[in-house]
Amino acid sequence: MTNEQFDALDWQGGALDCAACSYSSLLASGHCALKKACVRDRYARRIDRFFGWNQALAKDCLTHPYFEVRAVAAKYVEVFYLPRLIDDPDETVRWSAAQRLPQRHLMQLRCDPDREVRIRVATRLDVAHLHSMMHDADYYVRTVVARRIEDSWLPRMMHDQEREVRIEVVRRIGSGLLPGMAADPDAEVRLVVAQRLAPAQLTLLRQDPDWQVRYTVAERIDCKDLGRLLIDEDEAVREMARKRW
Repeated sequence: MTNEQFDALDWQGGALDCAACSYSSLLASGHCALKKACVRDRYARRIDRFFGWNQALAKDCLTHPYFEVRAVAAKYVEVFYLPRLIDDPDETVRWSAAQRLPQRHLMQLRCDPDREVRIRVATRLDVAHLHSMMHDADYYVRTVVARRIEDSWLPRMMHDQEREVRIEVVRRIGSGLLPGMAADPDAEVRLVVAQRLAPAQLTLLRQDPDWQVRYTVAERIDCKDLGRLLIDEDEAVREMARKRW
């Protein structure tokens, strides 16, 4: 079902009346249409279509009482209007602004109270400034940071409390620091370590408590170092080790 099938109601649930609208003059030129492109409608798609047809009007709606209007308007206004939305009371509006804000203003949203806004900031922020977000309270913000941050900052995230963050670190960190994560408390992290360590270094994980980690070791370790993997307690690990022996 598309929005066009829904009733034309404003954001407070009242019926829309084109005759009473300040933009009624746009009807004749086809720049608005009830149940299709209307800035007063409660449905974001219709609001979006209205601004798509009338982009120049978006700047006049940045203080509209309905958050959807402000959020959609943020997609269409010239970027120099966006900073005024940094302190908007609604997170959807701030998130929309964060998608287009210039870097110097995007910095102001690094500590936004809403995680979705901060995730958007972490996705767009220049990597030179990402280190300021690597201790964010939200694990997914830190995960995005770990994916994008400069390599030199990754060691400071090696012991993050969240597994997903450490996995991202392990995927990118320099080979010289990988052995330092071979004792990580989470098997999924150690599995990625096992996938990246040089074969000669895999002896560090030859007795790992997780069979999947040991299986990966058995696949990649130098044959001369297979050792006890040949008699491993797990059948799959033993078979892989014996296959390569």
